[in-house]
Amino acid sequence: MLATDETALVCDLAETYGIYDYRSYPATVIATFAVGLRENARIWLKMNKMAYPLETMLLASAVDKLSLLLWAKTKDGAKNRNRPKMILEMLQADPAQDIATFSTPELFEDMWEQLAGGERVGGN
Repeated sequence: MLATDETALVCDLAETYGIYDYRSYPATVIATFAVGLRENARIWLKMNKMAYPLETMLLASAVDKLSLLLWAKTKDGAKNRNRPKMILEMLQADPAQDIATFSTPELFEDMWEQLAGGERVGGN
């Protein structure tokens, strides 16, 4: 667990057991506490490569199915337009896709200028 994400484990131990310095405890005690963490603890989610707990994903799926059923009975549904957005898809979307990186400050400023509509905010 420590090799996977020490910070997540520390947060879970602090939240669940009030342990802020796990190194001051014997390794066997910390191992026992770690195994006893709830299934939606940060470290378990990280180890299972899940962004959200299973309950959250199941609830999102249920809401999505219900909204599709209701939408299907509307005029929009009959014409297949204005389909409701799926919560589960939003949860599973890769947030890294929306992150832009810049290798120089000038590239950042050029993009900022473009997004701001051609005016440099607080610019030179």
